[in-house]
Amino acid sequence: MDRTLKALSLILSYPTRELQAAMPEIGGVLASDTRLTSAARRALRPLMEELGGRDIYDIEEQYVMLFDRSRTLSLNLFEHVHGESRDRGGAMVSLVATYRAGGFDPVTSELPDHLPVLLEFLATRPFAEAQDTLADAAHIFEALNARLVRRESPYAAVFASLLQLSGAQADRETVAELLDQPEVDPNDLEALDEVWEESEVRFGPDPNAGCPVTRDMLARMDEPLRRASGVAAE
Repeated sequence: MDRTLKALSLILSYPTRELQAAMPEIGGVLASDTRLTSAARRALRPLMEELGGRDIYDIEEQYVMLFDRSRTLSLNLFEHVHGESRDRGGAMVSLVATYRAGGFDPVTSELPDHLPVLLEFLATRPFAEAQDTLADAAHIFEALNARLVRRESPYAAVFASLLQLSGAQADRETVAELLDQPEVDPNDLEALDEVWEESEVRFGPDPNAGCPVTRDMLARMDEPLRRASGVAAE
């Protein structure tokens, strides 16, 4: 078990009192991983302190405002790649098959592409394999990091750490395309409703979907962005 990937999975999950109680151990795991630079480990400390010490209801509200009410900060990775197109449904089917082939059966109501779920799976895989998958998502991590830095959110450090663990340089053009997507004020409920109504959910099994390993499935993460944005705009 890769304890760092597991720790990052936990701190990106919906906050609970159990998570708060585990923060000293989680912080110790992250502080001791030399795959992260000392600067990256220091940058994670404010989030560790916040998750461990703030009122649980404040933390829950912050989490919802960031990750549940803002599509541009969604932790569902395929949201940034396929939008609501049918391609996302096929990718989901392949991802579930990959999990099952690896003996991984997540007990959660979250979608398979939810980042904490993916990180929990990758924590069970050899690091070289996990690193390849993280590298495929590097542009998403960089875009999320940039958006969270703008909001002065300590969660930004998690995505900077994931980018560092990936060992990859995010493609600047692809990151710029992601960052070019308009953000909606999470407090503007009317605007949020309009955004969610713009796209028809068209999930469904892809009859051509196979059962590739995780890297093969995620390797084209940066390719369908223009197509996905076109679907969302229809």
